[in-house]
Amino acid sequence: MSEPNKRSVALLTLGCARNEVDSEELAARLGAGGWTLTEGESENADVIVVNTCGFIDSAKKDSIDTVLAAADTGKKVVAVGCLAERYGDELAASLPEADAILGFDSYADIAARLDDVAAGREVPAHRPRDRRTLLPVSPAHRPAAAAEVALPGHAWLPNGGVARTRLDDSPVAYLKLASGCDRRCSFCAIPSFRGAFVSRPPADVLAEARWLADSGAREIVLVSENSTSYGKDLGDLRTLERLLPELAAVDGIERLRVSYLQPAELRPSLLQAIATTPGVAPYFDLSFQHSSATVLRRMKRFGSTESFLQLLAQIRELAPHAGARSNIIVGFPGETEDDLAELEAFLDGARLDVVGVFGYSDEDGTEAVGFDGKLDAEVIAERVERISETVTELIAQRAEDRIGEQVQVLVEEISDQIVGRAAHQGPDVDGSTILVGFEPGYHPSRGEIVTAEVVDTDGADLVATVAGS
Repeated sequence: MSEPNKRSVALLTLGCARNEVDSEELAARLGAGGWTLTEGESENADVIVVNTCGFIDSAKKDSIDTVLAAADTGKKVVAVGCLAERYGDELAASLPEADAILGFDSYADIAARLDDVAAGREVPAHRPRDRRTLLPVSPAHRPAAAAEVALPGHAWLPNGGVARTRLDDSPVAYLKLASGCDRRCSFCAIPSFRGAFVSRPPADVLAEARWLADSGAREIVLVSENSTSYGKDLGDLRTLERLLPELAAVDGIERLRVSYLQPAELRPSLLQAIATTPGVAPYFDLSFQHSSATVLRRMKRFGSTESFLQLLAQIRELAPHAGARSNIIVGFPGETEDDLAELEAFLDGARLDVVGVFGYSDEDGTEAVGFDGKLDAEVIAERVERISETVTELIAQRAEDRIGEQVQVLVEEISDQIVGRAAHQGPDVDGSTILVGFEPGYHPSRGEIVTAEVVDTDGADLVATVAGS
């Protein structure tokens, strides 16, 4: 139990890196409101807060299962995050085990809402709204949009403290560039509950980067729903190109990484900035989703096999060893065998380091729900297996191509093995690098960047000998 007059809370986070940042911002606001964050999951907590994911069916199930497991502890349980925002009172009706279902509007006064829960006071469930309709996106309306954006307070608390508490001591930290998305992909519900695209002011991003560096971060990963849109609502689409060198120059930051790039919006100046700016990893997290022009148009996306291969060629002309990863959806309504064969040909020519493969499923409120040409679940599953097998082989081949290559490895784990990530490997999803061959007496520090030569591979993972050893 918590100490008398102390209120304690456990935070469980599911989903993407953006949710991880949200949880750290929630932790700061809870701390400012008198709540103590517990170590571990829930043993010493008065309230368990589950930051849910509402992206796809499997993520929704994981979120609900986590809420139910938390409720089984006998603690009070609060659901926040995308699933709570997206379904709100509907979720509350079907999940009475949760003591409260809170949307993004509650984040600013989250401590007070947890006070209510702890005291047994009824907290009305969030009532969802289509957040695409809430914010104007033109530069003229940008100040109002920034004030209205319903996400954890951008950068600073009212008392002048940083509105973020780091929840681990990792040498890697995520930094949110923006919130929301203005794209209208026919399969995606994210804009409806995350809202219109709103960029954070560059000064706030820089200030938080400095704070993260002071807190021990050595690699910063910039995240948003669409980083290539950064600055458009500020009236200048080249804002990110100017910001990257400033961020990379922050004292203590050894490496900067940009995530979530839309291929159709990756203008040449941004491509060059990511590929050539010192301190910025030449790493391209490209949201291709498919390569058949026919399927992409039904997805309300741009591009084709030819244009995507040209884009990758442009990247490698500037940075021959650049990392490139993507996610692919197979089984989209109307996808033919010819479309699938074209996707396979693209993947074969793309030489991507990592590819996530997902089978299409209907998402509530999206345009694709009403499309004709739906494929049977068995057909989708077969296509997922077919493309996944192809991807597994291609990823292994791409890793083997890197044998003999010099890589800069950020050391993240020191135990019986020394493990880190090269510049082409993003956190959590892109594989890792095992470092071997150290000279006697030399022991790298966690957070140090070590130069090494790739000597072996295992799938997407690398084995590298430290240079000079």
